[in-house]
Amino acid sequence: MIEEPAINILLVDDNENNLLSMEVVLDKEKYTFYKATSGREALRILLKEEDFSLILLDVKMPIMDGYETAQLIYQREKLRQIPIIFITAHDYEEAAVFKGYEAGAVDFIRKPFNPDILRSKVAVFTDLYKKTQLLKRQEEKLQLINNDLTQLNLDLEQRVLERTVELENLNHELKALNLSKDKFLSVISHDLRNPLTSLLASSENLSRDAEKLRPEQVKMFSGIINRTSNKILGQLNELVEWAKTQREKVIFNPEKLHLWNCVNESLELLRENSIQKEISLENEVEDGLYINADSLMVRSILQNLVTNAIKYTPPGGGSVLVTAMPVDDMVEVCIQDSGVGMSQQTKDMLFGDFNSASLLGTSQEKGTGLGLLLVKDFVTTHGGKIMVESELNKGTCFRFTIPKV
Repeated sequence: MIEEPAINILLVDDNENNLLSMEVVLDKEKYTFYKATSGREALRILLKEEDFSLILLDVKMPIMDGYETAQLIYQREKLRQIPIIFITAHDYEEAAVFKGYEAGAVDFIRKPFNPDILRSKVAVFTDLYKKTQLLKRQEEKLQLINNDLTQLNLDLEQRVLERTVELENLNHELKALNLSKDKFLSVISHDLRNPLTSLLASSENLSRDAEKLRPEQVKMFSGIINRTSNKILGQLNELVEWAKTQREKVIFNPEKLHLWNCVNESLELLRENSIQKEISLENEVEDGLYINADSLMVRSILQNLVTNAIKYTPPGGGSVLVTAMPVDDMVEVCIQDSGVGMSQQTKDMLFGDFNSASLLGTSQEKGTGLGLLLVKDFVTTHGGKIMVESELNKGTCFRFTIPKV
């Protein structure tokens, strides 16, 4: 419920008896009266209190009459909405009426006034004031409600936007997981099928012709089964590690790294593998090169590429060379081997569909391609690119870029 506004009426007359008469005639319980015996006193009251419903103003006053007082009152913007009823003892002469309305009067009451007429006219204007004030307060409340609704709408839009972003991010993650699943299944279907076929064929031969086979044939089939089983086990271990990497969010934490040290640490970890195949590992990275990268990812990139280089380089006399050079705001790293190389078909497919990455190497030694999958993902995470240069029987060079400091 909206509380009804107070009704303040300003009575202005130089005769205090007239002021008292008007106050007595009007209902004191309904109105609050302010009284002034001159135009100046009325102006002083209006300087302190502006919230009046009506002004009853005597026309004939000394020094400043009612017309002059009305003109001065209406010079203030905030007072112009207060209606003025002139109280006059003169006849309603046309010139006087015109002057009164020109000064801002809304009505005239003649002295001696009729109490009923006075009450009736005051009631009309005070009721109009009440309705105007009630309407104004309702508009203010509606404005507050509208502001609240606007803010609620903005909050709702913000929550919807945030939720939409969350759903989009979740959708991207689901797509990435789905892509990882597809890659995982492709690798399993392609790279485990061939060794399993060989394993089944050898075991079938042993089972079917065990009594007819010569000892050297049994030894051959058992050797195939043993080697193939170990190969499948290695591939399964690699698959498990790759799947674990895809499932767990890898924290990307780039920092300033000394590239020569990074390469040297990775080569030292693989030194034993290279010694067994009599392959030399050489770090020819300039000492002053620094990169801005995640140390774990850089190690994984280097170890995967160097491991591949060792794997596909024939034993005895081969080498794996690591070099680097700045290119704009990146550092380009090259892992060069003197191995078996790869065909153009393999190069074309290598960084497209990763289930074809197992075409690397000879028919006797193929890989899953999962290491290269991780390499590409880690290089891309750094905003870099990876490419390959290779020729059959002349070696391979993997190049990738990484941000430099």
